[in-house]
Amino acid sequence: MENQVTQAVEEIILASHDSVATRKIIDFTLAKLRTFEIVPTEVQLVVLANHLGEMIRRSQTNERMMRVDPLMFSEVSKEALALSQAVVKEVGNLAVDEKYVLSIHFETARQNKLN
Repeated sequence: MENQVTQAVEEIILASHDSVATRKIIDFTLAKLRTFEIVPTEVQLVVLANHLGEMIRRSQTNERMMRVDPLMFSEVSKEALALSQAVVKEVGNLAVDEKYVLSIHFETARQNKLN
């Protein structure tokens, strides 16, 4: 099973607000994805890495993302929401809304194995 940190993801890590924390959360997230046998495409991984880097920045600067309506995410699988909740908890100091927005990355990648 793949889930390697590509050169593009390495560049995102290096350009991030905190490269150590960003690398740590990317590694944590990839490990979680492996437990659910979810393999993002290269493009999905790049988009996810960008989002994770931004989550680290928001956590460290106390910035809060715009509120979202949880009902908009009612069709997201419990699996994707659980993954997302674990990542948000690992990062810490984030609004609950982060869980919902992040879950879309996991739900999209989850569809790879269903198609």
